[in-house]
Amino acid sequence: MSQDQSEKNSTFALGDATKLVHGGTIRSEFGETSESLFLTSGYVYQSAESAEARFKGDEEGYIYSRFLNPTIKMFEERMKLLEGADDARATATGMAAVTASVLCYLNAGDHIVSAKALFGSCRYVVETLLPRFGVEVTLINGSDLEAWKAAMKPNTKAVFFETPTNPTLELVDMQGVADIAHNAGAIVIIDNVFATPILQKPLEHGADVVCYSATKHIDGQGRCLGGIVLGSQDYVDDHLHDYMRQTGPSISPFNAWVMLKGLETLPLRVEKASANAARVADVLADHAKVSRALYPGRADHPQHELAKRQMKGFGTMVAFELEGGKAAAFDFMNKLEIIKISNNLGDTKSLVTHPSTTTHQRLEEEDRLELSITQGLVRLSIGVEDCDDLINDITRAL
Repeated sequence: MSQDQSEKNSTFALGDATKLVHGGTIRSEFGETSESLFLTSGYVYQSAESAEARFKGDEEGYIYSRFLNPTIKMFEERMKLLEGADDARATATGMAAVTASVLCYLNAGDHIVSAKALFGSCRYVVETLLPRFGVEVTLINGSDLEAWKAAMKPNTKAVFFETPTNPTLELVDMQGVADIAHNAGAIVIIDNVFATPILQKPLEHGADVVCYSATKHIDGQGRCLGGIVLGSQDYVDDHLHDYMRQTGPSISPFNAWVMLKGLETLPLRVEKASANAARVADVLADHAKVSRALYPGRADHPQHELAKRQMKGFGTMVAFELEGGKAAAFDFMNKLEIIKISNNLGDTKSLVTHPSTTTHQRLEEEDRLELSITQGLVRLSIGVEDCDDLINDITRAL
């Protein structure tokens, strides 16, 4: 197999859309146009000496698809080009990526600081799982830089947050937190799912590690689960590589192939869905039955200026609150005809969910209210449909 010279190096800088079509492609001797799907668990060696050399790291080549696979490698290489990272490892799910990113780095006795506003499963990993392994955890208001400063300790080794947050679209100042963390000797791990690598580049704002649920916008068509962790070469070599190799949260070659095909259209889908989301947010903000609408692209978002500084676009997600609590939210959702009820997001199809009873139901009510996740809060993941149809569906349901 060989990698085209045009795909390894270029005489001029390539844009994201070009990288996502051509980047990292490995071609076999057959010269296929589309990326090959290597459905194999193991590999054959020419000799016992060759097998020994590969296991020792003295010879390049594949050993076992839990460690490395040509299709998975193409997905990792393409994501590296898009994110601007040194290296990456793909995982079976987005939560496998988040868990790997922290567990591979932290030891018993270490301290991690995390924003409270997290996807429910992410909060479980930080708040419940890590302490079982002797990791000290401090949860704070992620939008408050002074809270980040106050939380740092001599044993703080990492900080973790998502921005925009799920589901209330609160932002965290990435560079501000990175400066604080680095001064304390800690690394910065960011879950960038809502913004996508098209609209936000955390490594350009001080992050050391970036995680994605590739299930969301990267596949973006509701087909496969997947995730990926990206970071520096030292982070991958010294921490992530062995964790992935020995514990086995690897993505399947088929799912990696699906993600590769999804990446080819990622900019088109994100651009269209984001444009639709902006229009939907404006309609919701002006509707009499909506008490508040949350979208980083609107001037009335409390962190709109920060969004303009660190985001290239404002995303596909919209949140809004209805008077009347859960009953009003359920009534609205059940009356929708085009937009489907699902806890997934980042799809070509527009989706709606009620965070209090789904993605964040495991939190205590007081914890949800602290994060402004009320019973009347509804989260929309806007897709690529005709926007007028979406607006008609929403206004009719309201």
